[in-house]
Amino acid sequence: MTETFVSLEVKNDVASVTLNRPGKRNALTSAMIEQLNHSLELAAEKDARVLLLKAEGTVFCAGMDLNEMQQRAQDPHAHELWDRDSRVYRDLLVALFSLEIPTVAVVQGPVVAGGIGMILACDIVLASNRARFALPEPKRGIVAAMVTPLLVYRVGAGIASYLLLSGANVPADDALRTGLCHLLTSPTDLQSREEELVSSILTGSPAALAGTKRHLHELSATQVIEQIHTSIAVSAKARETSDAREGLVAFLEKRKPGWSA
Repeated sequence: MTETFVSLEVKNDVASVTLNRPGKRNALTSAMIEQLNHSLELAAEKDARVLLLKAEGTVFCAGMDLNEMQQRAQDPHAHELWDRDSRVYRDLLVALFSLEIPTVAVVQGPVVAGGIGMILACDIVLASNRARFALPEPKRGIVAAMVTPLLVYRVGAGIASYLLLSGANVPADDALRTGLCHLLTSPTDLQSREEELVSSILTGSPAALAGTKRHLHELSATQVIEQIHTSIAVSAKARETSDAREGLVAFLEKRKPGWSA
């Protein structure tokens, strides 16, 4: 029986979807991503007016579970598994991005790689000043293909180039300046700022908020979902290279990778 690592609570018109795998830094397995997709479907059915994406523990999300990725690499059907995993993650990003209600990521700590994709798919990012943001995929020999369309949409190609190519660990203050997050607060004030933001959103007309989101997407995001779809092939192909295998092993063995020429 698959363990449940995602919880859903709907209260006072607010749906809270929470990552609950703190012992593994909320690293995403394929089963966990499927649970997130299911939670989003349920939240949509319950007529919530705002969706919060949250996480238990000190880390918001450490990205994809690299132990599972290593198991995939050793499987004789690795190609099919990579393709399936990419599609499940694609479905999550598209579902989050396409929700008609306002979505808020509440980031209490570090968020990495695939976790960045999830918060970028949300409309608003509220972060603690203890949060850190990083896209270290090239350091693992892989490509942040499906995150890239959302990153370019949110922060622009120039900032995206720096974040993707440097793999820098971006502190919260810099994330605020670049647009990775919109609101910054202390850890002790995070919940109260969350409540203030939700209260402000709920003063809006549900129909007007939905219409605003649709209009924003029509004006500036018409290609994002299509680009996420076409990025599946890039993501899956990158995971099959010798550098990807070396990068994963090196990370798990806590050593520097030896890249191919």
